[in-house]
Amino acid sequence: MNDTTKLARKDDTTVARRDDEQSPRRITLAPPVDVFEDSQGVTLWADLPGVTKDRLDVKVHDGNLYIEAEAVVPTPAGLRLQHAEIRQPHFARAFSLGADFDASKIDANLKNGVLKLTIPRRDEARPRRIEVRTN
Repeated sequence: MNDTTKLARKDDTTVARRDDEQSPRRITLAPPVDVFEDSQGVTLWADLPGVTKDRLDVKVHDGNLYIEAEAVVPTPAGLRLQHAEIRQPHFARAFSLGADFDASKIDANLKNGVLKLTIPRRDEARPRRIEVRTN
């Protein structure tokens, strides 16, 4: 990815505690992502282990792409949880989309805890060959 892409990364990893003292800590993690660019657009791969479709929210607003998710880590039957560093991680990541991208045509696919987003370029932003004629 280069500077002309205008798909900028904005990370925010925070730890927040609710006002209620007995509530567990809610930890927000920035999921690792891989971003690939070609002339057609950008493909973004985000690692979201333990996330299911019903706990995933992908949205675009004011030129920004937001990914938010909650993971559920089930305890196997017959076992008792002794220690958990992060019981139900919350994932959040935001990206700024440049004007070259068509947010209305984003394709999202979640498979085995990996989110794949395909963000196409607008037709007028794609490179095209101009045919030169001779008289």
